[in-house]
Amino acid sequence: MGRRGFFAELQHQAEVAARERAKAAGQAEREQNAAIRRAEQAQRANERAAAQRSRANAAEQERLEKEAREAHIAAMEAEVERRNSELAESYAAIDALLAATLDVDDYVDLTKLHMVAEHPRFDRADLEAPLPPPIPIADPPAPVYSPPDPPKGLSGLFGKKNHEKAVAEAADAHEKRVAEWQAKLTQNELGRQAAVSQHAANEAARIEAFEAERARYAAECTAREAAATDHNQALETLKANLGYGAADAVEEYVALVFANSAYPDDFPVEHDFEFDPATAELRLRVLVAAPDKVPSTSVYRYTKSSDEITATALSQKASKDRYASAVHQVALRTMHEVFEADRQGHIKTISLEVGTETIDPATGREVYVLFVAVGAERDSFIELDLANVVPAATLSHLGAAVSKNPFGLVAASGSGIRSS
Repeated sequence: MGRRGFFAELQHQAEVAARERAKAAGQAEREQNAAIRRAEQAQRANERAAAQRSRANAAEQERLEKEAREAHIAAMEAEVERRNSELAESYAAIDALLAATLDVDDYVDLTKLHMVAEHPRFDRADLEAPLPPPIPIADPPAPVYSPPDPPKGLSGLFGKKNHEKAVAEAADAHEKRVAEWQAKLTQNELGRQAAVSQHAANEAARIEAFEAERARYAAECTAREAAATDHNQALETLKANLGYGAADAVEEYVALVFANSAYPDDFPVEHDFEFDPATAELRLRVLVAAPDKVPSTSVYRYTKSSDEITATALSQKASKDRYASAVHQVALRTMHEVFEADRQGHIKTISLEVGTETIDPATGREVYVLFVAVGAERDSFIELDLANVVPAATLSHLGAAVSKNPFGLVAASGSGIRSS
């Protein structure tokens, strides 16, 4: 039986992402987010009140405790509002399984699946620019010899020896400063040579790393280009084979159609199928969520006296009616999507089963329970105005075998499949 192929998986992921973006932009999502914000604000107010209460004196204690109780109640009521908002959104989606697809063109334009390799920017731009040269090391100025002033007056007559001594000491000090200066020049020159050598080594390492990163980036770009080429070649092969009505191509195309068919999270659906080109018949099996996997809460309520949020269950009748309606809608939706999408008319008839897998309480083993078995011819089915039908009546009109109680896991009797 056919399953989701490569292109179908890509399309499915894209469609799910698109549906999620659309959902985020809808009013229901905004209301839900508002409820969440109110719950968070109330919770923060509750936490602030608790913090203030712990710091309060006795006179303020009673007031803060009251504020804390009110903040807690507001937080719980906001949480109930959020849960009920989510619940209403979930039920609305399940109740509109068929309507959700009628305003959508289920045709898959394969040309839109053409892939163009997109390359990110080179992520090591930090290696592109040469390293800055070393910071110059400036040499100190040469020391200047300043001889002591000759003695004057009487000092010139009697201080000759002292002057000679001062001149000798000044000369010795100058020679010492010159030696220190020359040592500093030598040290600076060695520092410049070391900085130049280190800069050259660092620059060589940068160039090596840059070339390696560029080679890595080029290889990744080549791989992306090759993947896009392979993808597009496979797409062209699919289009050509689909034109000939090859079974594998028709099944891949049907998988694409179902990949676009995003069901609610609370009512997941799986498709399994096989196309027979000799009879132009698509044999389909659709698995729906078991009754115990579908939400069954009517409403959430908060009781102040017990400080609890409780859930009220849907009535048995409401649960049965909603589940049966969903099963019937899935059957019609599935056939509608296939026939509408198959513009080339490869599929002339559909034989469809809708059921679920569950655990048999008698054996403890997983069993398949058939809910709907129906066959339909293309020309007669596309004449139906599904926007105005009652799904159960339409299935009866098509001669389907339908379970009298899908919610109770009662299997359909009879084949309900028309021979092509």
